[in-house]
Amino acid sequence: MNFSKLILGFYGALFVGVTLWAVSFFVQMHRDITALRGQESLNQRRLADAEARLSTQEKYLEQLRHDPVLVEQLIRQKLGYAKGAEFVFRFEEEKK
Repeated sequence: MNFSKLILGFYGALFVGVTLWAVSFFVQMHRDITALRGQESLNQRRLADAEARLSTQEKYLEQLRHDPVLVEQLIRQKLGYAKGAEFVFRFEEEKK
């Protein structure tokens, strides 16, 4: 009689231990999944931003390839070039 109660108590304690372990395991998995979903949404937003920037840069590149007026304007602004009869005046800022 005592032996059967001992075995029953052992199995009961084992069941409670396994149940507590399973609950803690699934709670941790839920936390991990929640964190990964948050990271996924952040990465999706970053990807959308990067794709938007890429699209803008591709449009600008196409303009540079096919619009000689834009290319001439950029060369004048960035490099300070001028046509044959034009003069470019450069003024240095005063150092304080």
